[in-house]
Amino acid sequence: MALTRFGFIVTGAGLDPSRDRCVLESGAFRMVAIGVPTAAEGPAAARALLAEGVQLIELCGGFGPAGTAAVLSAIGGAVPVGSVGYGPESTDAMARLFAT
Repeated sequence: MALTRFGFIVTGAGLDPSRDRCVLESGAFRMVAIGVPTAAEGPAAARALLAEGVQLIELCGGFGPAGTAAVLSAIGGAVPVGSVGYGPESTDAMARLFAT
């Protein structure tokens, strides 16, 4: 089976999954990206993506291991779930980006 329906969930301050979403689509592929304000809203977004028929879900790095586990649990392993990660070469740049 070829991957034809892909979902991505990103976290960002002020994002609302009911309005902050986009679709990239060709005749052979469809990607739905949904924005949520925090990783805690990820499970609901993942269930919505499943209802749209996605075959795979990826999560932005903001989910971390606990948020990724929560999404996996919420969908009961219905589709594979992966998460973006950053290697040690990015540690300093990430710290600068997210400094408060």
